[in-house]
Amino acid sequence: QVQLVESGGGLVQSGGSLRLSCVASGIVFINYNMGWFRQAPGKERQWIARITSAGYTNLADSVKGRFTISKDNAKKTVYLQMNSLQPDDTAVYYCNAQYGHTWSNNWGQGTQVTVSS
Repeated sequence: QVQLVESGGGLVQSGGSLRLSCVASGIVFINYNMGWFRQAPGKERQWIARITSAGYTNLADSVKGRFTISKDNAKKTVYLQMNSLQPDDTAVYYCNAQYGHTWSNNWGQGTQVTVSS
Protein backbone atom coordinates (compact mmCIF):
# COMPACT_ATOMS: atom_id res chain seq x y z
CA GLN A 1 0.00 0.00 0.00
CA VAL A 2 1.09 3.53 -0.71
CA GLN A 3 2.49 5.60 2.11
CA LEU A 4 2.68 9.36 1.74
CA VAL A 5 4.58 11.88 3.83
CA GLU A 6 3.98 15.58 3.23
CA SER A 7 6.20 18.40 4.44
CA GLY A 8 7.02 22.03 3.82
CA GLY A 9 3.99 23.79 5.24
CA GLY A 10 4.13 26.75 7.57
CA LEU A 11 3.00 30.27 8.28
CA VAL A 12 3.49 32.83 5.54
CA GLN A 13 2.28 36.32 4.85
CA SER A 14 -0.10 37.12 2.05
CA GLY A 15 1.80 37.26 -1.23
CA GLY A 16 4.46 34.86 -0.01
CA SER A 17 5.58 31.48 -1.29
CA LEU A 18 6.00 27.95 -0.01
CA ARG A 19 7.16 24.71 -1.55
CA LEU A 20 5.51 21.51 -0.38
CA SER A 21 7.04 18.07 -0.79
CA CYS A 22 5.51 14.62 -0.64
CA VAL A 23 7.52 11.43 -0.54
CA ALA A 24 5.75 8.26 -1.66
CA SER A 25 6.65 4.70 -0.81
CA GLY A 26 5.10 1.28 -1.31
CA ILE A 27 4.35 1.90 -4.99
CA VAL A 28 6.12 1.88 -8.34
CA PHE A 29 6.16 5.66 -8.44
CA ILE A 30 6.62 6.05 -12.18
CA ASN A 31 3.38 4.16 -12.84
CA TYR A 32 1.24 6.55 -10.83
CA ASN A 33 -0.27 9.95 -11.34
CA MET A 34 0.29 12.15 -8.29
CA GLY A 35 -1.90 14.90 -6.96
CA TRP A 36 -2.34 17.53 -4.32
CA PHE A 37 -5.50 18.22 -2.36
CA ARG A 38 -6.35 20.66 0.39
CA GLN A 39 -8.89 20.90 3.16
CA ALA A 40 -9.77 24.22 4.69
CA PRO A 41 -11.41 24.43 8.13
CA GLY A 42 -15.05 23.40 7.94
CA LYS A 43 -14.81 22.47 4.27
CA GLU A 44 -14.45 19.27 2.29
CA ARG A 45 -11.14 18.16 0.87
CA GLN A 46 -10.71 19.42 -2.69
CA TRP A 47 -8.40 18.50 -5.50
CA ILE A 48 -6.04 21.25 -6.67
CA ALA A 49 -3.28 19.75 -8.83
CA ARG A 50 -2.24 16.61 -10.66
CA ILE A 51 0.81 15.42 -12.54
CA THR A 52 0.50 12.32 -14.65
CA SER A 53 2.99 9.50 -14.84
CA ALA A 54 4.12 11.00 -18.15
CA GLY A 55 4.58 14.43 -16.60
CA TYR A 56 1.52 16.25 -17.86
CA THR A 57 0.01 18.64 -15.35
CA ASN A 58 -3.36 20.17 -14.63
CA LEU A 59 -4.46 22.56 -11.95
CA ALA A 60 -7.71 23.71 -10.42
CA ASP A 61 -8.85 27.15 -11.54
CA SER A 62 -8.44 28.46 -8.00
CA VAL A 63 -4.67 27.95 -8.10
CA LYS A 64 -3.88 28.16 -11.81
CA GLY A 65 -1.16 30.70 -12.52
CA ARG A 66 0.04 30.67 -8.90
CA PHE A 67 0.82 27.02 -8.10
CA THR A 68 3.03 24.58 -9.98
CA ILE A 69 3.19 20.82 -9.54
CA SER A 70 6.30 18.84 -10.38
CA LYS A 71 7.95 15.57 -9.47
CA ASP A 72 11.25 13.78 -9.19
CA ASN A 73 10.83 10.13 -10.11
CA ALA A 74 14.23 9.15 -8.73
CA LYS A 75 13.29 10.57 -5.33
CA LYS A 76 9.68 9.36 -5.52
CA THR A 77 8.71 12.89 -4.57
CA VAL A 78 6.05 15.27 -5.81
CA TYR A 79 6.26 19.00 -5.18
CA LEU A 80 3.82 21.86 -5.03
CA GLN A 81 5.31 25.30 -5.54
CA MET A 82 2.89 27.88 -4.22
CA ASN A 83 3.34 31.54 -5.08
CA SER A 84 1.22 34.62 -4.42
CA LEU A 85 -0.40 32.92 -1.48
CA GLN A 86 -3.62 34.37 -0.14
CA PRO A 87 -5.52 33.84 3.13
CA ASP A 88 -8.02 31.65 1.24
CA ASP A 89 -5.17 29.21 0.59
CA THR A 90 -5.04 28.41 4.30
CA ALA A 91 -5.66 24.68 4.62
CA VAL A 92 -4.12 21.32 5.36
CA TYR A 93 -2.46 20.12 2.17
CA TYR A 94 -2.34 16.44 1.25
CA CYS A 95 -0.84 14.50 -1.61
CA ASN A 96 -2.18 11.29 -3.08
CA ALA A 97 -1.38 8.69 -5.70
CA GLN A 98 -3.67 7.73 -8.55
CA TYR A 99 -3.55 4.47 -10.48
CA GLY A 100 -5.75 4.60 -13.52
CA HIS A 101 -8.71 6.68 -12.36
CA THR A 102 -8.57 5.67 -8.71
CA TRP A 103 -6.99 7.70 -5.94
CA SER A 104 -5.55 5.83 -2.98
CA ASN A 105 -7.60 5.47 0.19
CA ASN A 106 -4.41 5.95 2.21
CA TRP A 107 -3.81 9.59 3.05
CA GLY A 108 -0.77 11.04 4.74
CA GLN A 109 -0.90 13.31 7.74
CA GLY A 110 -0.92 16.41 5.58
CA THR A 111 0.98 19.64 6.10
CA GLN A 112 -0.59 22.82 7.44
CA VAL A 113 -0.35 26.01 5.39
CA THR A 114 -1.47 29.21 7.05
CA VAL A 115 -1.50 32.49 5.16
CA SER A 116 -1.86 35.65 7.20
CA SER A 117 -3.31 38.84 5.78
